[in-house]
Amino acid sequence: MKKTDARPKYALLEEKWQKRWEKKKVFASPEGKGKKYYVLEMFPYPSGSGLHMGHAFNYAVGDILARYMRMKGHRVLYPMGYDSFGLPAENAAIKEKSHPMKFTESAIKNFIAQQKKIGLSYDWSRIVMTHKPEYYRWNQFFFLKFLEKGLAYRKKSSVNWCPKCDSVLANEQVIKGKCWRHTDTNVEIRQLEQWFLKITDYVEELLDKVDGLDWPEKIKTMQKNWIGKSYGTEIDFEIGNERWPIFTTRADTIYGVTFMVVSAQHPSLMKLVTDKQKKEVMEFLKKIKSVSEKEMETLEKEGVFTGSYAKNPVTNEKVPVYAGNFVVSDYGSGMVMAVPGHDQRDYEFAKKYGLSVKVVIKPEDYELDEEKITEAYEGDGITVSSGQFSDMKNRKAIEKITHYLEKKKLGNKTVQYRLKDWLISRQRYWGTPIPIVYCDKCGIVSVPEKELPIILPDKVKFGKGNPLETNMEFVNVKCPKCKGKARRETDTMDTFFDSSWYYLRYCDNENRKEPFARKKVDYWMPVDQYIGGAEHACLHLLYARFFTKALRDLGFVEFDEPFLKLFNQGMLHGPDGFVMSKSRGNVVLPEVVSEKYGMDTARLFLVSTASTDKDTEWSENGIEGSLKFVNKVMGYFTGFKATKSGGVDKKIESKINKTIKEVSEDVENFRYNLAIIKIRNLFDKMSEEKVSRKEAEIFLKLLHPFCPHITEELWEKIGNKSFISIAKWPEADESKINIEYEKEDEVMEKTIGDVNNVLKIFKEKEKSASKLYLYVMPNEKTIYASNLGEIEKRTGLKTIVFAVNDKDKHDPEKKSSKAKPGKPGIYLE
Repeated sequence: MKKTDARPKYALLEEKWQKRWEKKKVFASPEGKGKKYYVLEMFPYPSGSGLHMGHAFNYAVGDILARYMRMKGHRVLYPMGYDSFGLPAENAAIKEKSHPMKFTESAIKNFIAQQKKIGLSYDWSRIVMTHKPEYYRWNQFFFLKFLEKGLAYRKKSSVNWCPKCDSVLANEQVIKGKCWRHTDTNVEIRQLEQWFLKITDYVEELLDKVDGLDWPEKIKTMQKNWIGKSYGTEIDFEIGNERWPIFTTRADTIYGVTFMVVSAQHPSLMKLVTDKQKKEVMEFLKKIKSVSEKEMETLEKEGVFTGSYAKNPVTNEKVPVYAGNFVVSDYGSGMVMAVPGHDQRDYEFAKKYGLSVKVVIKPEDYELDEEKITEAYEGDGITVSSGQFSDMKNRKAIEKITHYLEKKKLGNKTVQYRLKDWLISRQRYWGTPIPIVYCDKCGIVSVPEKELPIILPDKVKFGKGNPLETNMEFVNVKCPKCKGKARRETDTMDTFFDSSWYYLRYCDNENRKEPFARKKVDYWMPVDQYIGGAEHACLHLLYARFFTKALRDLGFVEFDEPFLKLFNQGMLHGPDGFVMSKSRGNVVLPEVVSEKYGMDTARLFLVSTASTDKDTEWSENGIEGSLKFVNKVMGYFTGFKATKSGGVDKKIESKINKTIKEVSEDVENFRYNLAIIKIRNLFDKMSEEKVSRKEAEIFLKLLHPFCPHITEELWEKIGNKSFISIAKWPEADESKINIEYEKEDEVMEKTIGDVNNVLKIFKEKEKSASKLYLYVMPNEKTIYASNLGEIEKRTGLKTIVFAVNDKDKHDPEKKSSKAKPGKPGIYLE
């Protein structure tokens, strides 16, 4: 006796079609004739916790578009891969006393299984995993090309250092100034030689080209602000016998400078520290950690006197130099002039450390007393106490003072950028080894390309120091030039390096001779539609743009921008109202949903409740509603009997063509929630009338991108041998769209909605009704009479329609007096 599978029917149905798609390679994407379309989601880091329905929502957004474009006749490239190097895997492995490789491979296996269960139409033959040598070999190759071009270089930079771990910590590993592993150990700031990429060589192009991108305005604004172009003046202050060029946008306040602040992370800080102040400065440095610019904004502003003084080039006055925790070490010279009278941050610092405050700009209509002010005056006004530049509008003074400084060769007009070169060195194990060796005789030597990839060794020790330094076989090598003793670079690359070009590798992921064939990249690139979160605006998206431009100039590609269009999807909130995440414990798992409701039901629900770019909330009631619709569709087609083609009602014909037109537009613009409303309305109309097989097939095609499994099943059930996944998307015949029918439909929808609202009020008052009386304009009576069946079906009430001028009408509460064209009077009893 054959054993039956006890799982729910939708879970079985999903598995059936997922296996068939895979077996027949339905979603393969070979190059060829015809229009291409490259749709891509930002590839995920494969966490050990796997996917939840928040991820399913993200991926469904791209899958719906990919399926639609495939049916529209495009050659669609829709790949998936894994950003599988990085600190989280290394940390997890340390905690579990495992190896990052084992942790990562297991996580990826789980991710793939879960993604397949969601019904995503990826071409799995294109898979990319960044921890594989066949991928990171080309990271190393590109690094060497950048080095040859002068785009890669080495310099000192600040890092967080744990003396107990004897290693560098990422910012996220520093908790309240202590090491995450050794909570009793203060983290120190150290200067290490590290590798950078010269993204600043492309700063103007990155800024100029951003406006031409079809991206959300907020993302373009975020990139512009991150690049941060400022017009200002560079003023030379003298400290000892050295000139420090100080950038300011406010040269008009030069007479109000009362102290200077140098970054506590500046590589030359200790040159400014006198013997007398050394102990105090060292104590101060122990308290601070390396933080981002964003974190600096909220930090309590602290500093310490270095013992040095700077000479103001305009007043010749000497002002004290402080080291501070709020100045960025690589913005300008890493030092700022402080004007406490006209900058609130400087004012608070001056009051905290007993430094003087000078007023050099006053409002036009009142005076300021620098002895009595309780906050900085940051507005425009008239210059005062500014020597020959007094008594003029401060904006004019900026020009005059800058011109004076240029004439005296004490400064110059300049442009400054907030964007700094990209630090790619990471003192960690789980990343791409940098292909460099250090030789006492030859210096810094590149590993020859023929020796790539430099394989990340398996045998390392975690817990103290850089793990790569524990493998002597890896570290000690021969110099490629002189064949003498040399030492391999033990830093690995920032994983943003990996994600800055992965979209190119998808085009030719099995190529062993080059990162990708130019012909294939020319065919597929640029990406037509990129999908991902707004949180990646200033790092990944900017780095990918830089990478593309650098590769263009190296002759690898010919286009300027990697992503033509960008869409930011919303976030899914859990049942508790917070964004779904494992750490909050509010996740809903795809496998649980598949067993209970079916994945098509979940996909439909996820994109139905709100605009796709807005946050949405998981709701059991909501998904139950979607399940009812899916069940209705399955029931309808189970007993489906087609009428002969040509015998279809003109209203239905109009409705179908209007729905095709509008759903197509909605899908292309990510208005999935609106598309689903129209599909459901069409189904309601169809279920009341007889339709031909052709019309039934059109409905299934429209529903397919949202509910791929059930539509494949029903497509087969009504007699098709091929896959609906690759069936032709229906074209709207606009000549068959009757506007009058559509207006009639709109009136009916509004009327039924109004009736149901009145019914809701009745129920709240604990009243019941069985009859509905509608009072309509005389010229509209025929319209309402012809739609009685639909009104009764959707309200559950026996319905009687009267013209407002009917003398014999039943109207005990005079509701007919409230009737208007398209809005009947309503009476229930």
